[in-house]
Amino acid sequence: MKLLKSISTIKMSKIAIIGGSGLENPVILKNATELKVDTPFGPTTSDFKCGTISGKDVVLLSRHGRQHTIPPTQVNNRANIWAIREIGCTHIIATTACGSLRQEIGRGDFVVLDQFIDFTRFRPITFFESFEPREMKHTPMADPFDSFLRLKLIETARELGIKVFEKGTVVTIEGPRFSTRAESNMFRMWGADVINMSTAPEAILANELEIPYAAIAMSTDYDCWKTDEAPVTWGDVLRVFNSNVSHVIDLLVHTVERIQD
Repeated sequence: MKLLKSISTIKMSKIAIIGGSGLENPVILKNATELKVDTPFGPTTSDFKCGTISGKDVVLLSRHGRQHTIPPTQVNNRANIWAIREIGCTHIIATTACGSLRQEIGRGDFVVLDQFIDFTRFRPITFFESFEPREMKHTPMADPFDSFLRLKLIETARELGIKVFEKGTVVTIEGPRFSTRAESNMFRMWGADVINMSTAPEAILANELEIPYAAIAMSTDYDCWKTDEAPVTWGDVLRVFNSNVSHVIDLLVHTVERIQD
């Protein structure tokens, strides 16, 4: 598919925040309005909430829908990222719940991701379904997370006294099931630090459209590799995430303040 140029008829926004589990309806935007964006890839997973944080234009997108009704594999990542580009966003900050694959990354700890492993199998992973003659599109992906945004997240977390790991590799699995114990141990041997169901292909697509992208992951559980405790359940994830959601919101709000026009 040949990519279309971004339209300019919609009010330009600055920063897109893609919310994960527990962040479907955060009260963080001033003068909030709703915006629906049509895309060549179908509907986005929710309408956008548009407003301001500290005077900066921000749009908020609920990755799994406002009521968390969309399973990971069914998230229309191409529509979401395309629409974010269409409305003029210049940065993306994503949030995600994750399972820890390392003893030292505890429940409620934050990880500013710097690498990912894509272990998904059924998701569209590119905008480039065909190439124009002599116009191959092979997007570099050595460092998929934007260094400037990562630095701002780290600086902000330090300032707020939030425990943060300054780098980490996430492995994204297909879901919606959790890992087997054998898979969890395999991912640990591969060098993954945390595990989720959302970063790929979201980060891939943002890179294809050259939108700076960073992700803050909150550890909610230990997946199932630890044999001295019960394997993760969805209730465990929500309980830990909801108990720390105020820290996520503080981190987002103060990071947005640090991003210069």
